[in-house]
Amino acid sequence: MSATPEVIDKPLSYEALAEMYRAMCDDPRFANIPGKLELDTWGRIIMSPASNYHGNLQARLVERLQALGGQRFVEASVLTPIGLLVPDVAWASTEFLASHGNETPFTTAPELCIEVASPSNSLKELNEKVAAYLAAGATEAWIVYPQSKRFEFHGPQGRLAETAFTVDLNGLFD
Repeated sequence: MSATPEVIDKPLSYEALAEMYRAMCDDPRFANIPGKLELDTWGRIIMSPASNYHGNLQARLVERLQALGGQRFVEASVLTPIGLLVPDVAWASTEFLASHGNETPFTTAPELCIEVASPSNSLKELNEKVAAYLAAGATEAWIVYPQSKRFEFHGPQGRLAETAFTVDLNGLFD
Protein backbone atom coordinates (compact mmCIF):
# COMPACT_ATOMS: atom_id res chain seq x y z
CA MET A 1 0.00 0.00 0.00
CA SER A 2 1.31 3.46 -0.92
CA ALA A 3 2.08 5.99 1.81
CA THR A 4 0.91 8.79 -0.48
CA PRO A 5 -2.86 9.37 -0.42
CA GLU A 6 -4.76 9.13 -3.69
CA VAL A 7 -6.30 12.54 -3.06
CA ILE A 8 -5.49 15.36 -0.67
CA ASP A 9 -8.50 15.64 1.62
CA LYS A 10 -7.37 18.53 3.83
CA PRO A 11 -4.98 21.47 3.61
CA LEU A 12 -1.33 20.58 4.04
CA SER A 13 0.57 21.35 7.23
CA TYR A 14 3.24 24.05 7.24
CA GLU A 15 5.85 21.28 7.39
CA ALA A 16 4.40 19.50 4.36
CA LEU A 17 4.20 22.76 2.36
CA ALA A 18 7.78 23.61 3.28
CA GLU A 19 9.02 20.16 2.28
CA MET A 20 7.11 20.32 -1.02
CA TYR A 21 8.59 23.75 -1.81
CA ARG A 22 12.15 22.66 -0.93
CA ALA A 23 11.75 19.64 -3.20
CA MET A 24 10.54 21.91 -6.02
CA CYS A 25 13.57 24.18 -5.51
CA ASP A 26 15.88 21.17 -5.89
CA ASP A 27 14.01 19.68 -8.87
CA PRO A 28 15.67 20.60 -12.21
CA ARG A 29 12.28 20.38 -13.96
CA PHE A 30 11.27 23.62 -12.20
CA ALA A 31 14.59 25.43 -12.77
CA ASN A 32 13.70 27.25 -15.99
CA ILE A 33 10.06 28.09 -15.41
CA PRO A 34 9.58 31.84 -15.94
CA GLY A 35 7.92 33.65 -13.07
CA LYS A 36 7.72 32.75 -9.43
CA LEU A 37 5.95 29.74 -8.00
CA GLU A 38 3.74 29.85 -4.93
CA LEU A 39 1.73 27.07 -3.28
CA ASP A 40 -1.75 27.35 -1.82
CA THR A 41 -2.65 25.46 1.37
CA TRP A 42 -3.54 22.39 -0.70
CA GLY A 43 -0.09 22.32 -2.34
CA ARG A 44 -1.37 23.53 -5.72
CA ILE A 45 1.10 25.58 -7.73
CA ILE A 46 0.22 29.21 -8.36
CA MET A 47 2.31 30.88 -11.06
CA SER A 48 2.82 34.62 -11.33
CA PRO A 49 4.54 35.76 -14.52
CA ALA A 50 5.92 39.30 -14.35
CA SER A 51 6.88 42.00 -16.85
CA ASN A 52 10.37 43.46 -17.15
CA TYR A 53 9.07 46.73 -15.64
CA HIS A 54 7.83 44.74 -12.64
CA GLY A 55 11.33 43.28 -12.22
CA ASN A 56 12.86 46.72 -12.57
CA LEU A 57 10.65 48.04 -9.76
CA GLN A 58 11.70 45.10 -7.60
CA ALA A 59 15.35 46.01 -8.18
CA ARG A 60 14.71 49.69 -7.40
CA LEU A 61 12.92 48.79 -4.17
CA VAL A 62 15.82 46.57 -3.13
CA GLU A 63 18.21 49.48 -3.74
CA ARG A 64 16.08 51.81 -1.60
CA LEU A 65 15.86 49.29 1.25
CA GLN A 66 19.66 49.11 1.44
CA ALA A 67 19.57 52.15 3.75
CA LEU A 68 17.90 49.99 6.42
CA GLY A 69 20.82 47.59 6.77
CA GLY A 70 19.76 44.00 7.34
CA GLN A 71 19.10 41.87 4.27
CA ARG A 72 16.98 42.54 1.21
CA PHE A 73 15.33 39.75 -0.76
CA VAL A 74 13.76 39.47 -4.17
CA GLU A 75 11.17 36.71 -4.02
CA ALA A 76 11.86 35.09 -0.64
CA SER A 77 9.54 32.18 0.15
CA VAL A 78 7.35 32.55 3.26
CA LEU A 79 4.94 30.13 4.94
CA THR A 80 1.65 31.92 5.64
CA PRO A 81 -1.84 30.92 6.75
CA ILE A 82 -2.99 30.86 3.09
CA GLY A 83 -0.05 28.88 1.74
CA LEU A 84 3.53 29.39 0.72
CA LEU A 85 3.79 32.91 -0.72
CA VAL A 86 6.66 34.74 -2.36
CA PRO A 87 6.61 38.52 -1.83
CA ASP A 88 8.15 40.46 -4.70
CA VAL A 89 10.54 42.16 -2.27
CA ALA A 90 11.20 41.58 1.42
CA TRP A 91 13.45 43.08 4.08
CA ALA A 92 14.73 41.33 7.20
CA SER A 93 16.63 42.74 10.17
CA THR A 94 19.85 41.23 11.46
CA GLU A 95 17.81 39.89 14.40
CA PHE A 96 15.46 38.08 12.02
CA LEU A 97 18.43 36.64 10.14
CA ALA A 98 20.09 35.49 13.37
CA SER A 99 16.92 33.55 14.16
CA HIS A 100 16.06 32.26 10.67
CA GLY A 101 19.30 32.28 8.67
CA ASN A 102 18.74 31.15 5.11
CA GLU A 103 15.93 28.68 5.83
CA THR A 104 13.78 27.88 2.83
CA PRO A 105 11.00 28.73 3.16
CA PHE A 106 10.96 31.23 6.00
CA THR A 107 8.62 29.93 8.72
CA THR A 108 7.97 33.51 9.84
CA ALA A 109 7.58 36.48 7.51
CA PRO A 110 10.44 38.99 7.35
CA GLU A 111 9.57 42.36 8.91
CA LEU A 112 8.68 43.95 5.56
CA CYS A 113 6.96 42.18 2.67
CA ILE A 114 6.17 44.05 -0.55
CA GLU A 115 3.89 43.11 -3.43
CA VAL A 116 4.21 44.96 -6.74
CA ALA A 117 0.73 44.89 -8.29
CA SER A 118 0.38 43.49 -11.80
CA PRO A 119 -2.59 43.97 -14.13
CA SER A 120 -3.48 40.31 -13.53
CA ASN A 121 -3.77 40.80 -9.73
CA SER A 122 -7.15 41.38 -8.15
CA LEU A 123 -7.52 43.74 -5.20
CA LYS A 124 -8.89 40.79 -3.20
CA GLU A 125 -5.78 38.72 -3.95
CA LEU A 126 -3.42 41.54 -2.97
CA ASN A 127 -5.30 42.21 0.27
CA GLU A 128 -5.28 38.49 1.12
CA LYS A 129 -1.50 38.40 0.63
CA VAL A 130 -1.02 41.50 2.80
CA ALA A 131 -3.13 39.92 5.56
CA ALA A 132 -1.20 36.64 5.24
CA TYR A 133 2.22 38.32 5.54
CA LEU A 134 1.06 40.25 8.61
CA ALA A 135 -0.44 37.11 10.17
CA ALA A 136 2.87 35.33 9.53
CA GLY A 137 4.76 37.99 11.51
CA ALA A 138 5.57 40.87 9.16
CA THR A 139 5.64 44.30 10.81
CA GLU A 140 4.43 45.92 7.58
CA ALA A 141 3.26 44.84 4.16
CA TRP A 142 3.17 47.20 1.19
CA ILE A 143 1.35 47.14 -2.10
CA VAL A 144 3.04 49.09 -4.87
CA TYR A 145 0.74 50.17 -7.71
CA PRO A 146 2.97 50.97 -10.73
CA GLN A 147 0.19 52.17 -13.04
CA SER A 148 -1.12 54.80 -10.62
CA LYS A 149 2.35 55.36 -9.09
CA ARG A 150 1.22 54.95 -5.51
CA PHE A 151 1.85 52.88 -2.40
CA GLU A 152 -0.35 51.33 0.25
CA PHE A 153 1.21 50.62 3.64
CA HIS A 154 -0.37 48.09 6.00
CA GLY A 155 0.37 47.06 9.57
CA PRO A 156 -1.24 44.59 11.97
CA GLN A 157 -3.86 47.20 12.91
CA GLY A 158 -4.80 47.97 9.29
CA ARG A 159 -3.91 50.53 6.65
CA LEU A 160 -1.21 53.05 7.56
CA ALA A 161 -0.96 56.68 6.41
CA GLU A 162 2.79 56.21 6.03
CA THR A 163 5.44 53.58 6.56
CA ALA A 164 7.40 53.34 9.79
CA PHE A 165 10.48 52.32 7.76
CA THR A 166 12.87 55.13 6.87
CA VAL A 167 13.01 54.58 3.11
CA ASP A 168 13.15 57.23 0.38
CA LEU A 169 10.51 56.23 -2.16
CA ASN A 170 10.59 59.51 -4.12
CA GLY A 171 11.22 59.00 -7.83
CA LEU A 172 10.78 55.23 -7.65
CA PHE A 173 8.57 55.19 -10.73
CA ASP A 174 10.77 57.51 -12.86
